[in-house]
Amino acid sequence: MAILEVRNIEKHFGDTKVLKDISFDLEEGKALAIIGSSGSGKTTLLRCLNFLEAPDQGTITVRDELLFDAADPKTQLEKDIRKKRLHFGMVFQSFNLFPQYTALENVMLANQLQAKERPDFKKNKKQIFADIEANARALLAQMGLADRADHYPHQLSGGQQQRVAIARALAMKPDILCFDEPTSALDPELTGEVLRVIRSLADQKTTMVIVTHEMAFARDVADTVIFMDGGVIVEQGDAKQVIEHPQQERTKQFLQRFAEN
Repeated sequence: MAILEVRNIEKHFGDTKVLKDISFDLEEGKALAIIGSSGSGKTTLLRCLNFLEAPDQGTITVRDELLFDAADPKTQLEKDIRKKRLHFGMVFQSFNLFPQYTALENVMLANQLQAKERPDFKKNKKQIFADIEANARALLAQMGLADRADHYPHQLSGGQQQRVAIARALAMKPDILCFDEPTSALDPELTGEVLRVIRSLADQKTTMVIVTHEMAFARDVADTVIFMDGGVIVEQGDAKQVIEHPQQERTKQFLQRFAEN
């Protein structure tokens, strides 16, 4: 059964159609990789899923809950967006850690802010914050960063910062973890660190949407691959099938150019 249903999403910036009639499903516990050249609409699609951009057309449904319908203003109320965003954990290209906070504090922050809205917060603040810290430390340990909890971002390598960003996204226990080219700012050695973490999450059946330029990684880790070009889905299907035996000429041309580079 699909945990995420995307139907007929379109996004315009002025007269430019960046996304055109995008539809797909994602099953719980599966990983979806989105590939394509720069400007194909991959990142815009991810930003629409996380409500950083509002689609001009289409619907987004998670766990049978209609989160967004471009035809229904009631689904677009600003006061509801933050809550809807909790369904998605976002990991950006450039880490986006708060430089004034340690790794541990970065992972804890969103949960601490949300906890303040709980009716029992004042009464149980000490225990609530202790539980948040314990969860954050466990996530950093899962990322191989238990000994870096008190380090600030400038004291961490790019790969370590990205792993902190992954822990931060997981801390909110999202339904779907989204990655926007998480290794594009890293050198090959640090890329391997981050990809190993994502492979481990896939093994744990974490539901993920991954925008990536790592074709071998997409083939080996994702269950499904979508190839986008010019704002449309050109081809989608089993990851190995699409990467190794694409059916559409545009997909073949992209993968050939990618292999040559």
